[in-house]
Amino acid sequence: MSNLELYELKGCPFCAKVKSKLDELGLEYESHYVPRGHSERTEVKEISGQTGVPVLVDAEHGIEGMPESDDINEYLEKTYGA
Repeated sequence: MSNLELYELKGCPFCAKVKSKLDELGLEYESHYVPRGHSERTEVKEISGQTGVPVLVDAEHGIEGMPESDDINEYLEKTYGA
């Protein structure tokens, strides 16, 4: 079981960018699809303090809700890359 969780929205290009990095690094993750309406994204808001996606959770490394695809990809490369 993976410690990585990704909060995402179907059709989101920023989410696809993070998923591509996760796949490139061969990482397993649990995906959580969020509602389209920002006002309905209460779980994401509780985790990251905002309603945008993608949001990454990495329990093993104390990441409780990292937003922004570029920041997430940089973190993944630094933490799990070769």
